[in-house]
Formats: sequence, C-alpha cells, structure tokens
Amino acid sequence: MDKNFKVRFMVGAAMFIVALIALYTFEGTPFKIIFGLFALVAAIELFSFFKKKRNFELFLLVVLELAFLFYGVLFVAQIDTSHFWYIILGVPGYDIFAYLFGKAFGGKVFGKKRPFPRISKNKTWEGTILGLAMAMGMVAILMAVRGAFATDWFYLLCGPLALCGDLYESFLKRQFKVKDSNEIVIKYPLFKKLELLIGGAEGHGGFLDRIDSTAFTAAVLLIISTFV
Repeated sequence: MDKNFKVRFMVGAAMFIVALIALYTFEGTPFKIIFGLFALVAAIELFSFFKKKRNFELFLLVVLELAFLFYGVLFVAQIDTSHFWYIILGVPGYDIFAYLFGKAFGGKVFGKKRPFPRISKNKTWEGTILGLAMAMGMVAILMAVRGAFATDWFYLLCGPLALCGDLYESFLKRQFKVKDSNEIVIKYPLFKKLELLIGGAEGHGGFLDRIDSTAFTAAVLLIISTFV
C-alpha cells in the first residue's frame, strides 16, 4: 500500500466521520454547506489551471466541469439523508474497491491491457470491473432492504457515473498538463492551509480530486430525477 493511498485513506476516514455527523445533524444542513464549500474551493482550483495553459477549447472543458460542480451542489442541497447513502456506497465504494481489487488482481486476467490507457493509465480492467460490481451490488442491497427498486433504480448508476466523473477530471488535467488539482493554488499560504484539511500536501490531490466523482454523479442524477 503506497504512501499516497495511506494519506488518502486516513483523511478519507476522517472526512467520512465528519460527513456522517454533519449528515445527521440539523436535517443534514451542515453537510450540504460543507459540500458546497468543497465545490467552491474545487472551482478555484479549476480556474488555477489557466495559469498553465489557456485557449477556447480548454475554457469549454472547464465550464463543463463547473456545471458538474454546480448541479452536483443543487442535487445534494435537495436530497434526503436516506437517499444520499446510495451515493456514499456507490461513489466512494467504487473508488475504494477499484483500487483494492486493482492492486490485488490487476493484470492477472487481462494482462497488461488497460481500459483507459490515454486518460488514466493506472486503472486496470480487473479493478474497474470488480469495483463497479461491488459498488452496484452494495447499492442494490440497500435498495432491496428499503424495498425501493421501483422508485430508486437509477441510483444503480452511482458506480458507473463515479468512474465517468473520475475519467473526465483525469482527461481535463491531462489537457492542462496538471498532475494534481491543487498543485498551483497550494503555493499560496491560505490555500496551503486549506488543502491540509484533506491531506492536500503536494502530491496528494486537492479538493477537486476529492469531489469530482461525487459532483459528476450528483449532477447526472439530478437530470435523471427530473424525468422519473
């Protein structure tokens, strides 16, 4: 288990505890505020990319990512606690299990072939498939317990959407030639202190890296929920 993952795991566990407390106090309002603040800092990180490169095509890519953040916040603002558990199981669930299964079984079935070599070369077929299966399985179990397949079926998309959100951010960073979303703003004293809250020492990502999959998933679910 590499140092980067250990930092992310420890910070992720701490963030999960804080999020859980915020989710179950004052009807989840503290959690929604925290999520909104995360999205705001992530947007600032996103704009900092223009210090590296700038052109109209890149501007459009950033606008699209900003839309994911904005509509993700809107969805979180109106969702109830019981339904948010689908996102908790589907999004971080996919991310964690994809990493663990990738480390344990990566390359043992599909060899050196990678599902997204040009965007995220470290992802393996084994980790991706098993991570998606676990995420969708956990969401399905929760639906079965709640007896809510008929109304909540679209939350089964949480795992696949988490993957798409992660891939889009990876694609975006490659276009800007940025490794971590915080690598520019972390050089400023204020942001350096903020980034430490999420283990954001240089090399450990940033707010956008933490929220990208959740924001993308929530944004798409918001669109789907308006039609079902």
